[in-house]
Amino acid sequence: MKHDVIRVFDLFSIPGKAVSAESYGSGHINDTYAVGVDQAGRYVRYIFQRINHEVFRDPVALMSNIERVTRYLAARFRNDPDASRRTLTVLPAKTGEPVVVDHEGLFWRAYLFIEGARTYDAIESEKQAEEAARAFGLFQGALVDLPGPALHESIPGFHDTPSRFARLVEAVLEDRAGRAADVAAEIEFFQRREDDAFRLANMQRDGCLPLRITHNDTKLNNVMLDDRTGRGVCVIDLDTVMPGLTLHDFGDMVRTATSPSREDERDLSKVRMDMNMFTALVRGYLDAALPFLTRDEIGQLAFAGKLITMETGMRFLTDYLNGDVYFKTSRPGQNLDRCRTQCELVTSIEHQMGEMQAVVESFVTEQPMRVVS
Repeated sequence: MKHDVIRVFDLFSIPGKAVSAESYGSGHINDTYAVGVDQAGRYVRYIFQRINHEVFRDPVALMSNIERVTRYLAARFRNDPDASRRTLTVLPAKTGEPVVVDHEGLFWRAYLFIEGARTYDAIESEKQAEEAARAFGLFQGALVDLPGPALHESIPGFHDTPSRFARLVEAVLEDRAGRAADVAAEIEFFQRREDDAFRLANMQRDGCLPLRITHNDTKLNNVMLDDRTGRGVCVIDLDTVMPGLTLHDFGDMVRTATSPSREDERDLSKVRMDMNMFTALVRGYLDAALPFLTRDEIGQLAFAGKLITMETGMRFLTDYLNGDVYFKTSRPGQNLDRCRTQCELVTSIEHQMGEMQAVVESFVTEQPMRVVS
C-alpha cells in the first residue's frame, strides 16, 4: 500500500521541501520510505515509517521507549568520531512529539537517514556475522545503566518460551484446522523438549539471569554495516527494544545467522548449524559483551541458540495447527515447512552442543578477568 508521504512530511519539524518518497528496505511489519528533501539546494534524505499499530498496539509507548533509548545512546557515543551514525536520531513532529497521527489515522515517525552504510538480508561472510554480533553486544552494554523506569513491553510475552509451549499444547488440543494427526512427529519433537522450553525462564525466576534491556529481533538486517570498512555502525529497528534476557538476543543471532538455508527450505539436508559462523558470532558478541555478562549468562550462550530456534519452531507449528492465521504464507504448508527447518536446526545444534560450549569457554578462558561474577 502506497502512502501520501509527502503530505506526512509536512507534519514534522524538518526544514526544506520534500521532493521524493520511495519505498525503502525489506521490513514486513512497518512501511518504510526514504524521503528526499531539498534544503536550500542541498539534497538530504530522511527515513519515514508508518508504525503498524495492529502489531504494536501502543505506538505512543513504543516511541517513548525508542526516544529514551536513542537519546541515551547518543549521549554515550557523543565522543565517538562517528557519533552521528552510532544510533538512530528521532525527529520531532510539529507537535513536539516523536510520533504523529496523519489524516488517515495512521501513526508515523521520522529518523535521520544514515548515509554510507547499509543492511544485508542474508549473511555473506563470517566477518559480517562477527560485526553484527559485536554491534548487538555494544548495544546491550551501552544500555545496562539506562536510568529511569522500566521500558514498556511493546509486545508482551514476546520471548516467553513457556507461554509459547502452552499455546502449542492448546493448539494441539483444539486442532482448529484438523491438522494435528498429520504432524504427530513434529508435536512429539517439542513434547520431548518441554524441560528445555522452561530452562531460562526458571533461571530468571530463581535470580540467576538478570532482566536487561534487549533488542529482541537480532537479525543481521537490523545492523547497518559501513560501506567502506564493513564495521557494524548502528543497530536499527528498535520497536521490540524492551526488558528481556541477553540470551534471547544471542539465541536469535544463532538461529538466523548460522544456517545457510532458507527459513522454509523443504530439502532438510541443507539445514545445519555452521560452526564457523557460530564461532564468529561468539567472537564478536563476547568481545563487546563480556565486561557486563554474568557467568550464568555466558554459560547458557550455546543453549540459547537451541532455545530460540525451538521457540520459533513452536510458533510456526502453532500457527499451522490454527490454520495459518498469524504468519504470512505464500503457499499451502509453508508454516509447516518453516517448523521443520527449525526442528532440523535444533537437531544440528544438539549434535554440536559440546563443541559450541567449548568455543564459548575458550574465548572466556583467554580473558578471564573480564567476566562478571
